[in-house]
Amino acid sequence: MKQTNGQEIIQLFESWSPKKIAAKDGDPIGLAIGTLNKSVSKVLVTLDVNEDVVDEAIKNGCELIIAHHPPIFSKLANVRTDLPKGKLIEKCIKNDIAVYAAHTNLDVAEGGVNDLLAEALQLKNCEVLVPTFSEKMYKLAVFVPEDHADELRQALAGAGAGQIGDYDSCSYTISGQGRFRALNGAQPYTGEIGKLHTEAEVKIEVVVAEMNKNKVLRAMLNHHPYEEPAYDLYALETPAKEMGLGRIGTVDAMTLKEFAEHVKKSLNVPKVRAVGDLNSKVSKIAVLGGDGNKYIYAAKRAGADVFVTGDMYFHVAQDAESIGLHIVDPGHHVESVMKEGVALKMATLCTENKIECAFIASKLSTEPFQFI
Repeated sequence: MKQTNGQEIIQLFESWSPKKIAAKDGDPIGLAIGTLNKSVSKVLVTLDVNEDVVDEAIKNGCELIIAHHPPIFSKLANVRTDLPKGKLIEKCIKNDIAVYAAHTNLDVAEGGVNDLLAEALQLKNCEVLVPTFSEKMYKLAVFVPEDHADELRQALAGAGAGQIGDYDSCSYTISGQGRFRALNGAQPYTGEIGKLHTEAEVKIEVVVAEMNKNKVLRAMLNHHPYEEPAYDLYALETPAKEMGLGRIGTVDAMTLKEFAEHVKKSLNVPKVRAVGDLNSKVSKIAVLGGDGNKYIYAAKRAGADVFVTGDMYFHVAQDAESIGLHIVDPGHHVESVMKEGVALKMATLCTENKIECAFIASKLSTEPFQFI
């Protein structure tokens, strides 16, 4: 395992949850406070950044905080250390703690906030609720000697190639013969300078998502024995991979009251707000972390019986009731499910890349409301 720095940690994070998939223009994502140009051995993962969370990072010896909610949502006219926001920034800087925010890109990412919520609710057959990003797909075809085919296939899969729906490591292989002549100055893996050589080769074909394209090409070049690998990379006309906000899936049929109790237990909240007939049977569920007021009609069009989301406004709740859409509002803070999920995902990515770094899920609750 090797030591790492903030830049490398965030590069790994953005290989999973890149900025380009953010669902809102101007979303204040990325480095918010401090610098990534430093050694990092411990990272605190949190929903929000407040002074108590910064103290938690200091206590645990963390050099970096990864947060879902940006600590700076709008431009600051000044940084006054006698006011809460300035005091927070000052404490981070004095203790050399960088803060990185991943907001709607983490909502959209596969395995991000909305997938974690859907998983906690035990939804089955999940799909994206509101598509916001369509990713271009490519086909990589590479020719390699037979005795290196397995190694190359594994390297390509490890870099993210060959992912089709719920399957990974997908590839197709054709056997044949490759011919080439090494010229002066070449250092051929096989064959002799100036002589036409025939080699038993295979052609490996894999699909590659645009976000993984550069990583896959690097893996191919690093694990290919030839100094000049022969390969083709071309865009596909097949439907691009869709990503987006929210998820919609199914549960076994139950009443709205029973489902509301299921939400409370699954998301560990003491109370929820519900809209609709509590005795109605429900089975198709839409979920969207955070404030989902704008998406009641999307949930209804998708056929949802219930829309699970936070911060529901009074009049929007009435509108949902009028179109026959049930609502269960467990609050905004249920997005805290991302703390354990992101910590686990990043620890796995670091292990796969032989990087030594610990990820700690914040133990603090940043829920401002008390339920009496």
